Amino acid sequence: MNFLFVVQGEGRGHLTQSISLCELLNRNGHEVVAVLAGKSNRRELPFFFTEKFGNKIRHFDSPNFLPASKNHKTNIWASIAYNVLRLWKYQRSILLIRKSINSRNVDVVVNFYELLTGLSYAVLPPKKPCFCIAHQYLFLHPDFNFPPANPIELGMLKFFTKVTCLNAERLLALSIKRMNDVPKKRLAVVPPLLRKEIFSAGVSDGDYLNGYILNDNYADEIILFHKQHPEVAMHFFWDRKDAAEETVIDGNLTFHRLNDKLFIEYMSGCRAYATTAGFESVCEAMYMGKPVLTVPTHIEQECNAFEVSAVGAGVSAHNFEIEKLFNFIPEYSKDNGFCEWVEMADRYFLKVLTQS
Repeated sequence: MNFLFVVQGEGRGHLTQSISLCELLNRNGHEVVAVLAGKSNRRELPFFFTEKFGNKIRHFDSPNFLPASKNHKTNIWASIAYNVLRLWKYQRSILLIRKSINSRNVDVVVNFYELLTGLSYAVLPPKKPCFCIAHQYLFLHPDFNFPPANPIELGMLKFFTKVTCLNAERLLALSIKRMNDVPKKRLAVVPPLLRKEIFSAGVSDGDYLNGYILNDNYADEIILFHKQHPEVAMHFFWDRKDAAEETVIDGNLTFHRLNDKLFIEYMSGCRAYATTAGFESVCEAMYMGKPVLTVPTHIEQECNAFEVSAVGAGVSAHNFEIEKLFNFIPEYSKDNGFCEWVEMADRYFLKVLTQS
């Protein structure tokens, strides 16, 4: 079967998930013939993604969130205003998505939480069935437990999620634990999609902290902690557009431009992991048995952080309170049931995507 991917380019989770699914499909005789990637002016697609898909990638302008400069959190209202002013660009993107799908020999479209795909299928439906994959579809599950949060923000999150999957054939909700499917919502609960390199990485417990920050403004907090605790070795990854491959503060603190191979290397050997609560890298840390500190930047990540804490995989904080992570380490124990769940991914995805 031939597949076409549409991938939201914000953050790294959807990008790595698309790579994992491509590898899974290739192993089983299927092909990804094209990849449409949403882009913004604030970020560049990382090299690990462009290297994997090469000339199969076509970019389009896509809505994205803006960070608030003062507290590093996503400014929802500013983001809405910003994207409304760019609607004319997004109309062009919807036409591009539709044309790309209809002009290729494609059996199935896979949407990785890209809003404009949902709008494309609502306004000008392409001829091919669309399957939607993301952890966020778990927010539509009746048994999902939400954190105490602003009800308006939760409502907006659910609304956004529903728009991404308008007229979709099935919703595949990536989950850190087993839950029942919800047939009336076309929703199947599936294991996380981790890259093959995660399974082959040699795991050890080093003496340093690994981390990833979505908004590079958080670097100031990390540098401040480092000044107070210069003895703590730390490696943090970011996707700052104009940054060098390595920004070395000193021998115990380095910021790395996002690099998948290097990230896995540092993850596999670290003592613990600190991140802005993205789903994918938290799952990688859980699989490798690394305790996690989550620092959510918006309502979606607040849900992720709440979930991680609930299963005992980590702790959450409003800022990079790394002392809180170190205090949690003695309490942490690896969940082997999670590892078994992750290793069932191939069976689940092949059944849904190729036998529906």
